[in-house]
Amino acid sequence: MGASLRFSAISAFCFALLFAATPAFAAKRYTKYRHTKTYHRHVVWNPVLRGSAGSMLRQNEEIDRLQLPRIADDSQLEELEHTQELVPVRETNALHISPVILPNKRYCRPWTNQFLVDLSEAYYGEFHIPLQLNSAVRTMEQQYKLRWKNRNAAPESGDIASSHLAGITVDLARRGLTKLQHQFIVDYLKNLRDLGLVEAAEEHHTYCFHVMVSERYAEWRETRQQATQLSMN
Repeated sequence: MGASLRFSAISAFCFALLFAATPAFAAKRYTKYRHTKTYHRHVVWNPVLRGSAGSMLRQNEEIDRLQLPRIADDSQLEELEHTQELVPVRETNALHISPVILPNKRYCRPWTNQFLVDLSEAYYGEFHIPLQLNSAVRTMEQQYKLRWKNRNAAPESGDIASSHLAGITVDLARRGLTKLQHQFIVDYLKNLRDLGLVEAAEEHHTYCFHVMVSERYAEWRETRQQATQLSMN
């Protein structure tokens, strides 16, 4: 009898040790899993400078008003560069030109170049880093090829053709900008847009600011400079 009690006690002790050493997940035959749903926040693209078909129409109306040609190919482009109807965009401390722009495409209309100088210098004065130019004049031939790569690119002909074809438009990089830098450019362009001097759009897929500059910008700029000089005298 005493031996049986001792055997029962030893067995109970061993079972207790075994149970304590068994992982909790193994002690349960069934485990209930809690299913949870992951909700992804949908960010709405709602820029202040929104592109539209109406804006594209106005850009082409400006080209027609000025009786500017849509540049067909490199031969016509070279002729306009030779006659200085298109002027070269110069890289400065305030303006960096993207290396993807070919040398013969680093041109634009004189008033568009004035706009680039003014904006880049204002931007550099605020942040001490250069603004980047991503695109300037294009040919119809180039625009046609671009549409094969970028389905969002404007057509090379028609009422909403790309205004790059007339050399009055530039694309400015927005990738990598801080919130302050981004807001500075938006405010600058919005002010000029409200004055009727530019048509500007913040493009979502190509990460740039598309800016068409009206010829009226040159007159506005000269008037502003004269007013500044008078105030200093």
